Amino acid sequence: MKHVAVLGGGPAGSHAAECMARAGLRVTLLDEKLAWEKPCGGGITFKAYDKYPFLRDNGAPKQFVHQTWLGAHGAGRVKMDLNQPLIIYSRRDLNQLLLDRAERAGAQLEKTRVLGFERLEHGWDIRTREGVLRADFCVVATGARNPLREAGTAWKPADTMVALGYFVDSRQEHIDIQFLEELEGYIWVFPRSGHLSVGICGKGESARQLRARLERYMEQNGIPIKDSRFYAHVLPSLERQSWRDNRVSGDGWLAVGDSAGFVDPITGEGLYYAIRSGDLAAQCVLDETTAPEAKPAAYRALTDRDFARDLYLGSMIARNVYMGRFLFDTVPARMIHFIRRSPRFRALMQDLFAGTQDYETLRERLFRNLNGTLQEVMLSFFCRRVVPELSNP
Repeated sequence: MKHVAVLGGGPAGSHAAECMARAGLRVTLLDEKLAWEKPCGGGITFKAYDKYPFLRDNGAPKQFVHQTWLGAHGAGRVKMDLNQPLIIYSRRDLNQLLLDRAERAGAQLEKTRVLGFERLEHGWDIRTREGVLRADFCVVATGARNPLREAGTAWKPADTMVALGYFVDSRQEHIDIQFLEELEGYIWVFPRSGHLSVGICGKGESARQLRARLERYMEQNGIPIKDSRFYAHVLPSLERQSWRDNRVSGDGWLAVGDSAGFVDPITGEGLYYAIRSGDLAAQCVLDETTAPEAKPAAYRALTDRDFARDLYLGSMIARNVYMGRFLFDTVPARMIHFIRRSPRFRALMQDLFAGTQDYETLRERLFRNLNGTLQEVMLSFFCRRVVPELSNP
């Protein structure tokens, strides 16, 4: 394989290009915008920077966040100190970091729009505004709004969530997460270098409805909207059946990141899966023991074993996490109650924030700890309500 074209310069495409170029392949990365801004938080979990330390150890502007506040209707708010900090970038800064790494590794970057591509007997003709580029293999990294309908995940409207928000000229040291009534989603406030990213992501409501919810929250919490720049974006959030049918590879191409639907259906987190899928795609392309015609199946098997099955399991429980009820209250409200009163549950939430708790073992861990968690909650309730009364007759 002589020449690989990477179609898209976000985190997934940039990292795939870096890995292949570093191994000696000729790589051309094509992207209309290259580094650009997005409303999404830009948070890098411990799981991501532990596996890829360059996400932590670099000179790019970033925030190390050690504390988050979580809130839900009827349950108030609770502070949680993070054992492993989140690293938060501006998406423009993160994209530039990854593009620079790809270019230093030897990838050629071209700022151009991909208009389409055509499969040849041996390779591809890729049409851009500047002409036609010929390549032996393609890595599709064109994001959730993938214009190449012949490649990448073929999601339906129900397989997406809307993420929209404001960049606010303000500062704070912690993250805010607010769960809302009857919404499969949440509001976030992320501190970035130089500004706040204040946004909402959700399914089942229009962008207009979500924006109204967000602006109401900002008004109630004194977060200025005036002169704040507004952004909106679509994220993949695949339903259960769509994960079964997900199109992540085909003849002569592999899809990575949002183009493959690799986004957590519960949290909307996609950066780890973008970088990890770019890594796995590069490994598959570079594997000389696998014939070109066998690479699509090999890549699907790699991603399934590594993380895609876990994302599928997440899609089975996502709606219950946000819209379900437990012990006569909403699941988000109970989560807040348990974080406040149960060290066991707080440890579980720590691992979810760090990215080290997968969905496959989550149910087992919850049931294993449920008895102890309920005992802790009841003991806390008893101490707060009963003991003070006994000591003050």
